[in-house]
Amino acid sequence: MTTIEVDENEYGSWTVFRVRGEMDLVTSPRIRRRVHDAVAGGRHDLVIDLSAVRFCDSSGVGVLIAARRLLRSCGGRLRLILPEDRDGHVGRVLTALGVRRLFEVYEDVPGALTGTPEPTGTPDLADVTVPRQQVTDRIAP
Repeated sequence: MTTIEVDENEYGSWTVFRVRGEMDLVTSPRIRRRVHDAVAGGRHDLVIDLSAVRFCDSSGVGVLIAARRLLRSCGGRLRLILPEDRDGHVGRVLTALGVRRLFEVYEDVPGALTGTPEPTGTPDLADVTVPRQQVTDRIAP
């Protein structure tokens, strides 16, 4: 069974999607729609946390590339979370396809929010900005 969960939080000008599960042909359109909805809502700075994604196929990679293109076209920014100690499947796929270099990659959410490539500890996210909204979206065929 293919499943995906997406939690959405706002930290100042940044919208953070925490993705868990599998990004494949069935679930990738849901991620694409969430990115488009964020941009349509005027949110142009996006972090996609992929640290809990177990599987990503070419349709998942396509969503990430399309999100980068969309955000760049409107003057926005896209940052990905791929922890080095758990680079895992998504990092390997992006590297194997030669597209990882297209993205700003960070170890964790606080680093992505501040633009710090290497974490200097575990900053409290409340010091960045308190989230205004949380939305959870789940699909399971």
